Amino acid sequence: ASAAAFAPAQQAARTTALNADLTKEIGAQIPLGFLDPLGFCGPDPKNASEEDLVEFERKRWVELKHGRVAMLAVVGYLVTYAGVRFPGAEDIPAGFAALDALPGMVWAQAIATWALMEAANQDQFKAPWGTIDGGDSKADFKGDFRNQFIDFGWDSQSDAWKNRKRAIELNQGRAAMMGILGLMVHDKLGNIEAILP
Repeated sequence: ASAAAFAPAQQAARTTALNADLTKEIGAQIPLGFLDPLGFCGPDPKNASEEDLVEFERKRWVELKHGRVAMLAVVGYLVTYAGVRFPGAEDIPAGFAALDALPGMVWAQAIATWALMEAANQDQFKAPWGTIDGGDSKADFKGDFRNQFIDFGWDSQSDAWKNRKRAIELNQGRAAMMGILGLMVHDKLGNIEAILP
C-alpha cells in the first residue's frame, strides 16, 4: 500500500468570474462615500474577489448588529438617565454606576436574556450562528430576521425602497455607535451633566 493514500488531495486554484464592486454597496453614501483607509475590503475593492465579498458581507453583518445594539444602548442610557426605572429598581443609579449596584440575579437574568436573543435572532433556515448550511435561506440579506413570519409590507416594496431603508438603518447604527461611545466617555469623565439636561 502506498503512503499517497493518506496524503491530502491536491486542490486546484479556484478562479471565479465574480468581480464585485464593493464601492457601490449599501452604506457607501454621502458625505464620505466609500471609505476604507485601512484596506479592510481587500487590495482592490472595485474588483473584489469572491473571498473578499464573503468577508465584506460578514463585516457588514457585524456592523449592522453592533449598530442595532448601539441604538438600544443609547435609548436605554437616556431613559435611565431620565429616571425611568423598573419597579423595585428605583435606587439603581444610571450609567456606569449601575454596574456595581446590580444584584447578582439581575446579572444572571441579563446574561440569559442576551444568550436567548443571540440564539433567536438567527436565520432560522441555517444552523445557529451560520456554522452549517441547513438549506436555502429565505432571508433577503444577512440580518433579515423576518423568517417568513413578520412582513409589514417589506416584500411588496421595490428594491430601491428596500436598499434605501437598509442604508438608513446602517447610518442610524453608525450614529448610535458614536453616540453611545460619547455618552460612555462623558460618564467616565464625570461631566455627563454638561451634555444632558
